[in-house]
Amino acid sequence: MTGGLHRCEWAGDDPLYVSYHDTEWGTPERNDQKLFEFVVLESAQAGLSWITILRKRENYRLAFAGFDPERVARFTPARVEKLLGNAGIVRNRQKIEAAIGNARASLALRDEFGSIAGYFWSFVDDTPVINRFKTMADIPAKTGVSEAMAKDLKARGFRFFGPTIAYAHMQAMGLVNDHTVSCFRWREVQR
Repeated sequence: MTGGLHRCEWAGDDPLYVSYHDTEWGTPERNDQKLFEFVVLESAQAGLSWITILRKRENYRLAFAGFDPERVARFTPARVEKLLGNAGIVRNRQKIEAAIGNARASLALRDEFGSIAGYFWSFVDDTPVINRFKTMADIPAKTGVSEAMAKDLKARGFRFFGPTIAYAHMQAMGLVNDHTVSCFRWREVQR
């Protein structure tokens, strides 16, 4: 509990985490650019803590053209080399190249489904799944839906987006409401 409000315990007391929890995580998101932003950030997070990525988020915004998938899809090998020198992001060649490839694959999703959001939301029949977890221990790391999503994304050329990352994406973008029921946001994100 911070500021008199009961939150999911993962939010802790780091102001950046608390703000992210209170204003973004679990809120249903249908904006393609925001969905692509989280494809980039969550792919970069693989094997790292989320707070590490949140602390680098603004650097990623600058480095990855404001998370515009059309611009990122046009990044060249020279741009990759420049990004590898950017201490403000995770300097991992595979993750940087994956972000560019994932941008191209995201544009293909948009072409096929009418929007990037249309693709992701199709996994939950366009309606957020409202879970009723009491503790963090109750929340799964992945589900059958996230496994199906990850498998399909891999077949479409996405990288660094396995079942656990797919479920984190579903949680962050509000496809599922995994706020614990005692958290003040559990009800808020359903409105």
